Amino acid sequence: MTARPAVVAFDVIGTLMSIEPLRAGLAGAGQPPQLLDIWYARILRDGMALSAAGDYADFPSVAEAALRSLAGRPAGDEQLAAVIAGLGELPAFPDALPAVKGLAEAGVRVVCLTNGRADSTEAFAARAGLQPFVERVISAAEVLRWKPSAVVYRYAAEVLGVWPERMALVAAHDWDCHGAKRAGMTTGWVRRRPDGPGGYGGPGGYGECFAPPDVTGADLTEVAAKLLALEP
Repeated sequence: MTARPAVVAFDVIGTLMSIEPLRAGLAGAGQPPQLLDIWYARILRDGMALSAAGDYADFPSVAEAALRSLAGRPAGDEQLAAVIAGLGELPAFPDALPAVKGLAEAGVRVVCLTNGRADSTEAFAARAGLQPFVERVISAAEVLRWKPSAVVYRYAAEVLGVWPERMALVAAHDWDCHGAKRAGMTTGWVRRRPDGPGGYGGPGGYGECFAPPDVTGADLTEVAAKLLALEP
């Protein structure tokens, strides 16, 4: 039986953090706004591919290389640099703070588990008002692998001093939930519905090829409530 977790790890990019403002940045660089969906998918593909090959590059490096390879209309270095800089200014989804705060106030430890850099994630948490409720930011850079590699989730459990079975991973990505599930964690999937054709969990919902999540919700507060409702 799935038990109420002692620790909840939140994915960040696309789960706590919205990337939608980057569309305007792309338009300002002379690129079509819909490139955002392709760009983000390319970032994930390239980062995961490097991990599968036993190599590693951090999120900003992969993001910049992916954007330069995809930019259709010639764009100057300054324009592309401005788009990349926008990654460090992204806002939280409106449901992020109430979900994180609610879990922390219920006595559940809350952490961030991200493919992004720790310093930029910590800055985001402070900017979004999440910092007082987040115990730790754990970056995939600490093990030189991207999620959904099992080593990332197991490392997180190890540094937090809990068994994977006592942790939950909350994400808007089906592949992220699958990786955490295979590492022994409870999973919660939030059904993000971006305006664009692409998306964080996919426009068609949760992929049938992945292990199903333990709880789902239309927003993070619903996911958090369902995790708290699990039997201790």
